[in-house]
Amino acid sequence: MKKTKINLDILLPEIPDERDRCVERLIKLLEGRNGIEKIHLKPQNEQNKAQLCFHYDPDVISIDRIQSLAKKAGATFTEKFGHLLIRTDGVRHVRHARLIESRLKRIKGFTMVSVSGTGVMYIEFDHDKINQKEVERSITAMGIKIISNEHTQFIGQKSDGIDKHVDKKNEEGKSKEHDHVHEGIFGKNAELVFSIISGTLLGIGFGLSFLEGLAPWVSLCFLFGAYFFGAYYVTKEAYEAISKGEFEIDFLMLVAAAGAGALGQWTEGALLLFLFSLGHALEHFALEKARKSIAALTDLAPKTAFRKHADKIEEVPIEQLNIGDIIVIRPNTKIAADGIVVKGASGVNQAPITGESIPVDKLAFEKEEIDINKAATLDAKYKVFSGSINGNGTLEVKVSREASDSTISRMIKMVNEAQTQKSPTQQFTDRFEKLFVPAVLILVFLLCFAFLVTDETFSASFYRAMSVLVAASPCALAISTPSAVLSGVARAAKGGVLIKGGKPLEDLGTLTALAFDKTGTLTEGKPKLTAVFPAKDINEETLLKITIAVEALSDHPLAKAIVQDGMKRLNDTNIPSAESLEAVLGKGVKAKLEGDTIYIGNLSLFETLDAKKPSDPFVKKVQELEGQGNTTMIIRKNDDYIGMIAVMDTPRPEAKATLSRLEAIGIRRMVMLTGDNQKVADAIAGEIGLSDAWGGLLPEQKVDAIKKLRQEEKNVAMVGDGVNDAPAMANSTVGIAMGAAGSDVALETADIALMGDNLNLLPFAIGLSRKAKGIIKQNLWISLGVVAVLIPLTILGIASIGPAVVAHEGSTLVVVFNALRLLAYKNE
Repeated sequence: MKKTKINLDILLPEIPDERDRCVERLIKLLEGRNGIEKIHLKPQNEQNKAQLCFHYDPDVISIDRIQSLAKKAGATFTEKFGHLLIRTDGVRHVRHARLIESRLKRIKGFTMVSVSGTGVMYIEFDHDKINQKEVERSITAMGIKIISNEHTQFIGQKSDGIDKHVDKKNEEGKSKEHDHVHEGIFGKNAELVFSIISGTLLGIGFGLSFLEGLAPWVSLCFLFGAYFFGAYYVTKEAYEAISKGEFEIDFLMLVAAAGAGALGQWTEGALLLFLFSLGHALEHFALEKARKSIAALTDLAPKTAFRKHADKIEEVPIEQLNIGDIIVIRPNTKIAADGIVVKGASGVNQAPITGESIPVDKLAFEKEEIDINKAATLDAKYKVFSGSINGNGTLEVKVSREASDSTISRMIKMVNEAQTQKSPTQQFTDRFEKLFVPAVLILVFLLCFAFLVTDETFSASFYRAMSVLVAASPCALAISTPSAVLSGVARAAKGGVLIKGGKPLEDLGTLTALAFDKTGTLTEGKPKLTAVFPAKDINEETLLKITIAVEALSDHPLAKAIVQDGMKRLNDTNIPSAESLEAVLGKGVKAKLEGDTIYIGNLSLFETLDAKKPSDPFVKKVQELEGQGNTTMIIRKNDDYIGMIAVMDTPRPEAKATLSRLEAIGIRRMVMLTGDNQKVADAIAGEIGLSDAWGGLLPEQKVDAIKKLRQEEKNVAMVGDGVNDAPAMANSTVGIAMGAAGSDVALETADIALMGDNLNLLPFAIGLSRKAKGIIKQNLWISLGVVAVLIPLTILGIASIGPAVVAHEGSTLVVVFNALRLLAYKNE
């Protein structure tokens, strides 16, 4: 069997990422074809895009045939299925979202629909059965207003035709035709105003009923008015559901209110409708607050930029910026595009993107000509992000990404996608409601005929049945989880942490163990010159000058670190020029310096170079340094050993304190996984206070290590850069990537992305998740507990409709405002 790989974006260019259902469809279609034994997905990494790997028999099928079949199948799926991520206005609450989702799924051509309570929809549709205009019409026909309708982005998307994006004229027309279903003379607060009017009329009617000598019909008129205003929007929603063959809670509440009225209990019926409509309005308000918190991300990036062309500066929309353009960033203004600083210096506030509390110094890149394709490899001090805020200096920035592909745009897209993904708890409550609601209806129906077996009238049995109906309606249960998830995702995004949905949010809160990659996660990821040891007959300055002169000719990362740190030690002293650099046995280099031959390399180089071996004390010192985690390089001038230098990937300054905080919040076990030898691993672990370090691991061995940890601890997160660690992340409970603001791969592969290159965000993310998990549990206990108490109380006649309504709607308000506490979570 042989293997061949094809980039996924060649086969399926329109899908948002490799998790799309079209990938699974493509594999199922091609796997098992004559000659193709197996197909699997290779996730994106630093070197390669996401790929499909084909295992095939070359005697049966050729590579050309495989490529032809794959491209043909991919083109078929691309042509057949469309994908939309739509932000809407008009989804009032979670139950309404569920109703819309159910209705859209029943429309021919919709293959996948997910609707969040904040109005974000993810839709996959079959082009053969429905086109995009019809998809839009199906949504707007439900009274939902489309705010943005895009395949991938939310900022600076360039329109490339009506087939992919809603043109402005059309969108404005839709806005007029299909305004928010709850808007009227009171605007978006109409439902709340109607509810308040209902409550006011109820209070007046109830008060008038105690006045002697006043005709009863006067009080009834006010109660009828309370019924009208309280039932107005409830009736509209109930009608929407019933017309589509569904029974929502709204219908049950109307039945209960009508039943109360039929029994002459107008006050209790009006109270039911008032509190139910008030709960609806406040639930809508709470979700709107979470939605606005997320939508505020779109305001981070400015709408225009000052583009410099020759000596002329013009203000242009960010959509018109192209890669390579030079833009001018004035003091104390927002940066309009991702790019590289080419002129000026300033402190930049990156908190909106990375969550860093202190401004970061930015400098101009030294070289005039910059390869934009290598922008991601540059040091962070040269790069800026759209949406961050410039300090007191003026900067000129070379644009490295179009607005639609900026870090903030991709972050917004992923946050909106996260809203459409249901958490495990929400999936459980949805399944529970599907069984619970029919069971309640059967119980209520049977209770209506309790008078046949008990000594009571039909009206008493009917009243009890209506009381049970009110008590058993799972309003609080429906909103308990989504409100907490949305608030948690919104708060995390504000703090520089991207959580991709309810499942990662909940899973993060259950962790008992963390596995860290070493390089770039627990350490700086950049080697630093840690020690210089000259021989007896030479001083440190001379040794450094010789070393820097030779290493300046090399482009090896270690050589660059030696030159950079060495120049700092010498205060940028003039360095002599070396020449004729060449590699020696793959273990070091040699060069000519002022007529002398200089050798620099590791110990094994000089053990095999010639008969001039280093002395035993020299070798002992090298072994001592390497035992401490250093990489050592010996310097020889002609036949004389003149000293050695040590280089080490040093721990992050915040690593030790962060690990202590993680231990304090309940992480029982923390392990470092690294490809470096065990001595280096132990040295780094000892410096940062980590007791468990596993060294010498290949990528596949890291996967095995994660599997072993999961057997021992069950819930384990892998923390890395999201690039080389992708396989290990995929096998962990949660994959967490650091420094994701500067990495496309990290943003795509991780379940949770720490936008800033800072470990301090990790305790915040875990603490927030645990808080969210706790609130979700509290909300479940409150919502289910109230129902569990009220049902027997109403069946036994201890509680009537009035107390049941107060407890029922009160629990709904409690769970909503309990969830909103997450928006105020503090990163301590």
